[in-house]
Amino acid sequence: MLDPRPGDFIIDGTVDGGGHAEAILGRIAPSGKLLGLDWDATMLADCRARLAGAHDATLILGNYADLPSIIKREKCGKANGLLLDLGFSSEQILRSGRGFSFNEASRNEPLLMTYDDAQVPARDLIAAISEKELAEMIMNLGGERYAAKIAREIVLHRRKRKIVTSGELADVVRAAVPKNYERGRIDPATRTFQALRIAANGELENLKKVLDSLEEILLPDGRAVVISFHSLEDRIVKLAFRTMEKESKGKLLTKKPIAPTREEVAANPRSRSAKLRGIEISS
Repeated sequence: MLDPRPGDFIIDGTVDGGGHAEAILGRIAPSGKLLGLDWDATMLADCRARLAGAHDATLILGNYADLPSIIKREKCGKANGLLLDLGFSSEQILRSGRGFSFNEASRNEPLLMTYDDAQVPARDLIAAISEKELAEMIMNLGGERYAAKIAREIVLHRRKRKIVTSGELADVVRAAVPKNYERGRIDPATRTFQALRIAANGELENLKKVLDSLEEILLPDGRAVVISFHSLEDRIVKLAFRTMEKESKGKLLTKKPIAPTREEVAANPRSRSAKLRGIEISS
């Protein structure tokens, strides 16, 4: 759907370990250019190693929400295509050291859940907000039906001492929900950790900001393709793209989102919630 062609300038706003970037470079060669961004310095380092020797790739530590100012600073000009993969990689969970994971191996990691040090860490976030705000955050961003009980347990715990590690938070959450939570299908901490990560990094706000800036980022007939893994993210993308089409600023490439095939889900279970949408900027 992105349809990169030889000579194109493509932006990968979530370059991560470089899988998509590597595939794009193969399509835009020999004269095309790629700009890759990532907020996570560790993942960007991995990408640099993977794409070592690719002189047509510029990799920058940064937030895709700031793309209009980044392309002006780098004097790139507008792009033919923009890819945003909003998925959270296994590598980030396992290697970050920032408390994204609730498994035993990560239980002593500091409860930061941020991609960089400029954001307010999750441990400070849950220490400062009210029980009502905490419950609403866990419900709205995590879809957690036991949000009120979890928020109450967190507040009771923090009265004794601040929750500072991922393991502490996971234990508090697990203590708040029934023992047969989701019949054992997922860990009870899953949705709460997701909600805190989204909140700590302002992920929904960043997504809205970049979608509002597509005409500043893309050339006429340029394409934006977004892969989301969360219903709130997908709703933001859907509404932004529909508004652009209604205002004659773009043409939808997907009336409905594209989902992974059964074969893809079997090979990669984490793709099961993925939804892909695309739009072409009006000429």
